[in-house]
Amino acid sequence: MSRKDFSGYTKDKATEKMLEKSDNEKIQTIWDRYEEQSPQCGFGSLGVCCKICLQGPCRIDPFDENLSEGTCGADADTIVARNLIRQIAAGTASHSGHAKHLAHILLKSGKGEYKDYPIKDSEKLKNVASRLGIETGGKEDSEIAIEVGRAALGEFSEKEEANLWAATTVTEGMAKKLTELGVVPEGIDSIVSEIMHRTHYGNDSEVSNLIMGGVKCALADYAGCHMATDISDILFGTPKPVKTEANLGVLKESAVNIAVHGHNPALSDIMVQVASELEDEAKSVGASEGINIVGICCTGNEVLMRHGIPSATHSVSQEMAIVTGALEAVVTDYQCVLPSLTKIADCYHTKIITTMPTSKIKGATHMEIDEENAKDCAKDIIKESIKAYKNRNPEKTNIPDDKTTAYAGFSTEAIVDALSKVNSEDPLKPLIDNIAEGNIQGVCLFAGCNNVKIKQDENYITMAKELAKNNILVLATGCGGGAFARHGLLTPEATNEYAGEGLKNVLTAVGEAAGLGGPLPLVLHVGSCVDNSRAVDIAVALANKLGVDLNQLPVVASAPESTTEKAISIGTWAVTGGLPTHVEVVPPILGSKEVVKLLTQTSKELFGGYFIAEPDPLKASQLLYDEIKERRRGLNLE
Repeated sequence: MSRKDFSGYTKDKATEKMLEKSDNEKIQTIWDRYEEQSPQCGFGSLGVCCKICLQGPCRIDPFDENLSEGTCGADADTIVARNLIRQIAAGTASHSGHAKHLAHILLKSGKGEYKDYPIKDSEKLKNVASRLGIETGGKEDSEIAIEVGRAALGEFSEKEEANLWAATTVTEGMAKKLTELGVVPEGIDSIVSEIMHRTHYGNDSEVSNLIMGGVKCALADYAGCHMATDISDILFGTPKPVKTEANLGVLKESAVNIAVHGHNPALSDIMVQVASELEDEAKSVGASEGINIVGICCTGNEVLMRHGIPSATHSVSQEMAIVTGALEAVVTDYQCVLPSLTKIADCYHTKIITTMPTSKIKGATHMEIDEENAKDCAKDIIKESIKAYKNRNPEKTNIPDDKTTAYAGFSTEAIVDALSKVNSEDPLKPLIDNIAEGNIQGVCLFAGCNNVKIKQDENYITMAKELAKNNILVLATGCGGGAFARHGLLTPEATNEYAGEGLKNVLTAVGEAAGLGGPLPLVLHVGSCVDNSRAVDIAVALANKLGVDLNQLPVVASAPESTTEKAISIGTWAVTGGLPTHVEVVPPILGSKEVVKLLTQTSKELFGGYFIAEPDPLKASQLLYDEIKERRRGLNLE
């Protein structure tokens, strides 16, 4: 019998069952390691620990006036600000590194060097090219791809002009405002480099100047996110609504189960494409159900929304997929992949296969992807996974029966297409009319991760139900989208059960007009974490149609279980874009009253957006609803 009660760790029953199994088998998980780390360092939690130079580490004691400065003289405000914007820079480097990888593939695709990556969405390619000022008339897709690829790569280096992906995808008023404040980024890599320079020992120590530098870097993160979304759609297809399943019950006892994990679809999409060619090989080793590819985290979201690949789990519970004993391989690219996976896998037959030169794990098998021969690489990886099936131990196998139906693939284009079924001449009009009439009070975007400090999924589910009850349309990305998938909120049934009357009527009318035979899901899954840019595109389209700016729209955001530096970057550009943004896990800034004021008060004055820190999900829901009502009053909609 298990030694612990795991009901306080997670709201997900499948994860709870696997936690009990891991405890019985004496396998250490992320929750165990977190408990061993407790109590965590108070200085680090407040952000007042500095180790930038070799005279440190220094820490500021907020309760001791004698420890008010580090060795160099930096006070708490400077230390917190420097630490924060370094985290923003790391998040920006991650998202933009993802985008740069795809830009290289697009360029090589256009040149005919990467034949396994043909252009899947010609219309999107032309639309992106036109937005960038690239002439498309009379040109082949390959020519346009080369020009877009070169333009994308040109956005990383130092240049005089504003970054195209940051400047051309927002409202004219917002672009003007950000330009006046001097926070529109030029080169993405150059601003990341600038942040590292200005936070070096003996450099920038003026807090508001540091934070505005962080804002500029966060907008570069937005540019990288949008670029990654655009190029993914061009290369792999723009998502359309698909029906699939989610949770650990998607694993199959008689199949070769392969999990794709990470964030970039450059390999995972190819694996999905070629898996059917190896079905007979899988069956030859006894896997009567052939090959079963499932997703973990955002690379799972990428293949979920384009191919209907089921989602096994996300973020904090990724180890649990291995604990089932039924997973032959976890194939990773980069970001959010726990180093602990190899240690968990050692207790089973599971192979951890890394594929990117920048993201290796001790104890894993490295099979690096070669984009010139991507399909061959994918087949080799699948064959390696098939070999592992023969080593599966039935006595250690326990697949939970928990799984739910999920509808995903609501790209910007898919949402507009659904609305066009209601009004073909003016697709946005039904949405605007229903917002004006109060059937939809506003919109909330849920983004971010799961965090081991919080009961997994609890805040997402509580807040979404509460907001939907008040007729607020809910969008979701990333591992937040995974939380809603696991708990059945990406379904029409959830709309009927939890939506307020006005929201339910709208989602039903649009769903039926779009041929779904019922309402749209309660929560619209719009993609992976880079796809937060899709939500911005929808908001910008609404703002332009109404002739207002983003900071006037009844649109808010929440990252109630955020974990990564990428989440900090996203939250910062959401606030800069004018969105009140809720967080439950506060970044390490509370050691500086000045930084807290800048992010929760001054930012509202400058941008219209600001951070809301609230641990109680019901109170957080009310605060976001209050902000939506205030903005409705500002638009004379109340």
